[in-house]
Amino acid sequence: MSAKKFIPYANESDVLSIGGLSIENRLDRISISGDIDLTRDKAGLALALQLQKLLGEVVAQLDKAELPDQLAPPVVTTVANPFE
Repeated sequence: MSAKKFIPYANESDVLSIGGLSIENRLDRISISGDIDLTRDKAGLALALQLQKLLGEVVAQLDKAELPDQLAPPVVTTVANPFE
């Protein structure tokens, strides 16, 4: 993980990389994309431990919050294309 502390749901700017995964912070969600191979070796163990730590922090943040049953869909607005 990076030297900067990744605090789940803290902002709209932090991005963390673990192996081939990109973990993006948002105020209302954590987005994970990419792929990762957790090989049966020390490198795989190191990646698995990083994922375990991250998911533990995500669960801790969710556990201490008052959560809705489900998030409302994001508001989508359409703007005029400035290049037309």
